[in-house]
Amino acid sequence: MTEKALRPDTALRLGTRRSKLAMAQSGHVAQAVRELTGRPVELVEITTYGDTSREHLARIGGTGVFVTALRDALLRGEIDFAVHSLKDLPTAQPEGLTLAAIPRREDPRDVLIARDGLTFGQLPPGARVGTGSPRRMAQLNAHARDHGLAVETVPIRGNIDTRIGYVHSGELDAVVLAAAGLHRIGRTGEVTDFLSVDTVLPAPGQGALAIECAAVNVDLAASLAELDDPDTRAAVTAERSLLAALEAGCSAPVGALADLLADGQVVNEMRLRGVVGTTDGSTLVQLSITGSVPTSHRDAVALGRELASEMLAKGAAGLMGEREL
Repeated sequence: MTEKALRPDTALRLGTRRSKLAMAQSGHVAQAVRELTGRPVELVEITTYGDTSREHLARIGGTGVFVTALRDALLRGEIDFAVHSLKDLPTAQPEGLTLAAIPRREDPRDVLIARDGLTFGQLPPGARVGTGSPRRMAQLNAHARDHGLAVETVPIRGNIDTRIGYVHSGELDAVVLAAAGLHRIGRTGEVTDFLSVDTVLPAPGQGALAIECAAVNVDLAASLAELDDPDTRAAVTAERSLLAALEAGCSAPVGALADLLADGQVVNEMRLRGVVGTTDGSTLVQLSITGSVPTSHRDAVALGRELASEMLAKGAAGLMGEREL
């Protein structure tokens, strides 16, 4: 660590994307780090390729498009740590960087914001539902077909304001967004339907944040580790292990959620659910496994790999569009 980084009066530089959501997320972390370290924290806004490209994520290859510029800035020493939405992180951890903390997870569910306060089940025949996620399209289309509903999923891009604006303008009947993001910017009041994870499994890591710093910055990494939530880390590690073992990228139609199961007051098992499907919802592979609560990174990874193996045996590989090389 440099002499400047050791001085307690020197501001820590937190790298963040420029979007309203990213700034809100980073602002929460910045405040927590100020309280933890007693040091000032300044936000450094960084534009990523995912922010500037107008193409759909599945086309530009989703994997890492929102994080590469932040990671490059970390490796160059231009920032001291960065905050990411964990679901945007590629599953492979780059050399020279460490995932110092994964704070307690927000609500991992997806939500609907629809015109006239409609729930998903109340949408009229032919309703146009916007989402930028092949994962959401696959599950929403499958759920609609299973329940005699007729919706059209429409690919969209843009920030939260842009997406909700499609509903207000009448261009779309509804959009699907992550509950966590809306909560962090104080807009859950606009939600018309919280989608059960039994209907739509979230993206691996959805609702969780990742705080990353340079591996050589051991003192800072140790301080940031105070913000880590072990249960959240175990859950998202299992989810991301599933994603990695499926060899799927961030924009592939893969959903996963690990949750802790309690017997009375004692938490003794973790259930991991996974889904992969074609975007039209005609074919889904959806499985789950339950095991002991992971007590190590290796245990959590093993749980994800075990479920991935079962899903691949059921034909999951043939249902994914984008594959990591």
